[in-house]
Amino acid sequence: MPTDGVNKKRRRFLVATTSVVGAVGAGFAAVPFIKSWKPSAKARAVGAPVQVMLDGLDPGQLLKVQWRGQTIGVLRRSKETVGLLPELDQYLRDPQSAESEQPVFAQNEGRALKEEFLVVNMHCTHLGCVPQLLPQVGPQPFEENWNGGFFCPCHKSKFDMAGRVYKGVPAPTNLRIPPYSFIDDTTLVIGVNPEGAV
Repeated sequence: MPTDGVNKKRRRFLVATTSVVGAVGAGFAAVPFIKSWKPSAKARAVGAPVQVMLDGLDPGQLLKVQWRGQTIGVLRRSKETVGLLPELDQYLRDPQSAESEQPVFAQNEGRALKEEFLVVNMHCTHLGCVPQLLPQVGPQPFEENWNGGFFCPCHKSKFDMAGRVYKGVPAPTNLRIPPYSFIDDTTLVIGVNPEGAV
């Protein structure tokens, strides 16, 4: 029976050894690949809820914070400012916020949990520029009957003091309202809805 000089035991040993070394190598190569699927500590921190202290915020002041790579504005409104909101409904594209993005708890005139505080994503819903807050009531170069609000200098979109968009501007919807809740009267948490709210 010819064997052609082939040692079958040695061949099986070499094939088995090569297979084991290849499997171990594939395992070592897979570990960093699988670890790359997990978000880094920095990425987890970016998406984490953000606490905001409100005790130093005066009426008319806007505080900007970063959450998930977006600029979130916290605006303290006076009773007079909140009182002017219904007067603007006829000039707004979506006064009841039926077509805009906000949690259910913010589907009201002031688009807020507490009408005194507007918590709003500051990026214009047109192309993402950050509008300027112009809280003073009175004629502006872009609006004769200005009751205060946000003006986007990029493409002239206008929003009222509840972040509701005016008719006839490029922005298609109201400014977005992020999920948020209050820990107490002076502490706000952006990124967490109130318990039981959607």
